[in-house]
Amino acid sequence: MRKRKPKPRVIAPDPRFGDTLVTTFVNMMMYSGKKSAAFKIFYDACDKIQERTKQDPHQVWKKALNNAMPQVEVRSRRVGGATFQIPTEIRAKRKISIGMKWIIKFARQRSGKGMAEKMAAELIAASKGEGAAVKRKEDTHKMAESNRAFAHFRV
Repeated sequence: MRKRKPKPRVIAPDPRFGDTLVTTFVNMMMYSGKKSAAFKIFYDACDKIQERTKQDPHQVWKKALNNAMPQVEVRSRRVGGATFQIPTEIRAKRKISIGMKWIIKFARQRSGKGMAEKMAAELIAASKGEGAAVKRKEDTHKMAESNRAFAHFRV
């Protein structure tokens, strides 16, 4: 067993918005260590959001992230030979990272030309409460709601 918790890594705030969450988001987007390329994609997406919505892209991004973050999730647990889906609350950091991963995943799956275009479209949709990432969150919540009867098995 581990003796002590590892020190949390210090994440530098991003150059444009001065937000560490943006850097975390870009880190998740990044492929094979190409951080400057990931930042370029993110900022291009922000510029596109600015053009289309005439709103602050940082606020749109924050709203999109909030709309895509799940509050509960289901975890599988075996109880006496049967496997139950048990709804559990998610801790704050995991909520954020799941929300980010979903937005990135569904932006990549979108049709469109270029990742910046797809990311902008997904962020705008998510900020309006639409889009695949928000749908995934709602599905997760529905699943947790329908399995609420098993909540007493919680670990």
